[in-house]
Amino acid sequence: MEKNHRYDDDNDREQHKPVVLITGCSSGGIGHALASAFASKKCKVVATSRSRSSMAELEYDERFLLEELDVQSDESVRKVVDTVVDKYGRIDVLVNNAGVQCVGPLAEVPLSAIQNTFDTNVFGSLRMVQAVVPHMATRKQGKIVNIGSVTAMASGPWSGAYTASKAALHALTDTLRLELGHFGIDVVNVVPGAIKSNIGNSAIASYNRMPEWNLFKPFEAAIRDRAYFSQRTKSTPTDEFANNTVAAILKKNPPAWFTYGHYSTVMAIMYHLPLSVRDFILKKAMKC
Repeated sequence: MEKNHRYDDDNDREQHKPVVLITGCSSGGIGHALASAFASKKCKVVATSRSRSSMAELEYDERFLLEELDVQSDESVRKVVDTVVDKYGRIDVLVNNAGVQCVGPLAEVPLSAIQNTFDTNVFGSLRMVQAVVPHMATRKQGKIVNIGSVTAMASGPWSGAYTASKAALHALTDTLRLELGHFGIDVVNVVPGAIKSNIGNSAIASYNRMPEWNLFKPFEAAIRDRAYFSQRTKSTPTDEFANNTVAAILKKNPPAWFTYGHYSTVMAIMYHLPLSVRDFILKKAMKC
């Protein structure tokens, strides 16, 4: 009898573990660290990426369910969401982390590159929201977490497409918070500062596919340097960021806005500066 009682308790505990679906969990990135931090808090973590091989470190860890997911594909999103709901019966937390960087002067960056940035960072997140919200609304509970960026607080040169996509995501997050509160769904805007991750490498890989600049050729070194700007020596360790972020998200009443990491305070101040002062600082910092 005692044995059965203990089995029921274990079953109960298992049932109450939050189910967390995270996009963009490639090794070396913020999503990967968030997946590990959620798992350490006894969550059932569905870690996703466009390529399963990019999450190889999580492959044999039973705390994770790994799924290939392309946030630009309706079919891929629908398939993964259906798989998770069929397996666990619910999705408690959606973390929209998948994102791409886009470095270059707006007047010369190919529109296709800018479109790809928005398709991933903005429409990809919305695609996930629209797939998950019906399940959360039925249960009258859930959390949607959108990963923004402090760059949206003060848009500077050389990364305008990325910054604009994150600013759009911030605005959409504010609207979603107001619209979805009625269904018991919390919406959190997570705004990372400079966090150690593989974004610098992926940014430079994407940059290397850009055409040669014409008007902006003299700024080549400064533009290339922008790709690594967030990865300098004072960048916040990924695990530190992930652990603090997950602690905030898992609160009964999570904050509407959570920012953490190097430059987060500086950028908040920049946001409130007169434009002429902000422009002066950004032009000096980015050698514009």
